[in-house]
Amino acid sequence: MTLALILVPLVAAALVFAVPANRWRPWLMPVASLGHSILVVFALQGPPVRALGGWLVLDPLGKIFLGFVSVLFFICSIYTARYLNLGHERPNRIFCVCFLLSLSMMTLVILSHHLGLMWVGMEATTLAMAPNIYFYHTPRSLEATWKYLLICSVGIAMALFGLFFLAYATLHTSLEPTLLLDDLVQHAPELSHPWLRAAFVLVLVGFGTKMGLAPMHTWLPDAHGEAPAPVSAMLSGALLPCAFLAILRVFHICNAAGEGAFSREIMVVLGLFSMAIGAIFMTGQRDLKRLLAYSSVEHMGILVFGIGIGGLAVFGALLHVLNNGLTKVALFLSAGNIQSAYGSRSTEDVSGAIRRLPITGTLFLAGFFAITGSPPFGPFLSEFTIVNAALGRDQFLAGALFLLLLAIVFIGMGSTIIPVVQGDPPEAAAQPGFRDGFLTSAPILVSLALVLLLGVYIPPPLESLLREAAAFLEVKR
Repeated sequence: MTLALILVPLVAAALVFAVPANRWRPWLMPVASLGHSILVVFALQGPPVRALGGWLVLDPLGKIFLGFVSVLFFICSIYTARYLNLGHERPNRIFCVCFLLSLSMMTLVILSHHLGLMWVGMEATTLAMAPNIYFYHTPRSLEATWKYLLICSVGIAMALFGLFFLAYATLHTSLEPTLLLDDLVQHAPELSHPWLRAAFVLVLVGFGTKMGLAPMHTWLPDAHGEAPAPVSAMLSGALLPCAFLAILRVFHICNAAGEGAFSREIMVVLGLFSMAIGAIFMTGQRDLKRLLAYSSVEHMGILVFGIGIGGLAVFGALLHVLNNGLTKVALFLSAGNIQSAYGSRSTEDVSGAIRRLPITGTLFLAGFFAITGSPPFGPFLSEFTIVNAALGRDQFLAGALFLLLLAIVFIGMGSTIIPVVQGDPPEAAAQPGFRDGFLTSAPILVSLALVLLLGVYIPPPLESLLREAAAFLEVKR
């Protein structure tokens, strides 16, 4: 079962490559994604999943991320099939293959309990996504692709050094050097604490680069801005959280070793800094997709901040992974529709989106309220849980800064998005062209419906998984 979760998208990628028809090739992606989702359902309901001598394990934390990534990919694949067919004259073989490869490699990252294998999977996701960022073959997309490859590769290299330090920390014990997560957590108190601290810092900076944490985020606005809308959605909604999971794996070891306080202090500061950078660059932003990219920087900061606060905030941070990812999918796909209709993503050219695209414009506005933490959407609940935990643990200054930054983000995003959806469309946009369609609107509607559901009601099975994952991460030995 475990290997099948990784192999199904790989086999599908090979089949997609063999399909000659440019028009029909994209429709194999939702089929493959559905097969992956069915396997995920069986994996979540069945007994504990292990393979390759414990190198691949589906633990409570992995269950949350695996189910979430599979759902997100399925939603995006439906939109992507229609999106690619709207420009069917452009070859899409490499795009479809790389899209499926990214799902396989993200699954590998989630299942890996050998940190070296996890690192390989993380690097593979970088390589799989790069050709899709360059899909439009423009000078700016080429620049964005090189920034993505170079900066993320430097970050991944630093993370590798961190993993080496982690392995070296075992040399001060009677243990054999290992990167197996279960062994490291079990013997965490025996590890060399100075080397463990150094390993965590390097891993946080390294995988934090891939996650888009400030100040290592500089690749993210360009890549999100120049990539096709479904690629931006998967980058923000699924790939960044996979890097977050990699950080959580090493944090888990530090927490089990008694170094949780050290790790948390760094995460709180870095989380607030990332939120501040996102808030600053969202204010006055005139490019819709870059605006959403800086929003991702902010929300990655929220995730790290929540883990840093600890306690109930860990539950809130894991819930926020779901809320942010689903909302980002809705916003990026909506931005893709708007760009298709107006031929631009600049606020100087886009206005009156609700009149030009009634469904997309309305959903884009709803997505703005959701991503800024307005009730009754899911992000409000997860952010409220985090700030409530901060105040409950006497982190009054951190909680106050958290709320202040959320207010700045709301004002900054609103000053850009409200003029985009309100007013009259420019005369050029009134010409016949792209219109709302079922396959370009339904995925957005489904994403926002799920975000709304998570704001008013968390299904008991999901709540149980979240609490189990939070308890798993917080365990001390």
